[in-house]
Amino acid sequence: MALIAPRVTAGLPGDEAQKLKQALAGSHDITVFVDGTVHRLPPQARDAVVDLLGRFSRGEAVTVSSVEELLTTSQAAELAGISHTYLRNMTDRGEIPVEYRGTHRRIRLAAIMEWLEAQKKSKAADAES
Repeated sequence: MALIAPRVTAGLPGDEAQKLKQALAGSHDITVFVDGTVHRLPPQARDAVVDLLGRFSRGEAVTVSSVEELLTTSQAAELAGISHTYLRNMTDRGEIPVEYRGTHRRIRLAAIMEWLEAQKKSKAADAES
């Protein structure tokens, strides 16, 4: 699934994770310096960086990789954390849009990300009930 080999980084030591957690608390302004130059990140990149830093602040190990725009059903299922069969059934029911390349199903990365976001919102709504 990865275009280049994934990079795995161990979690931060406890004290460093705690310092990062405190720095991130309530902050959505992430400033990036590259060779001494300030860069404002577009929202998607900012969200990814905040997510990455949040995971480090919890002491989690992190894997960073890239994915292709069109995914096989196996790749999409792996990304979504569901079984290949369950994903295939969802595409059959029209819950997740699918494109065909010959007889092979391909699923857009954006479709999986939208589904994951909807799942997250659904769980949050259920927790509030």
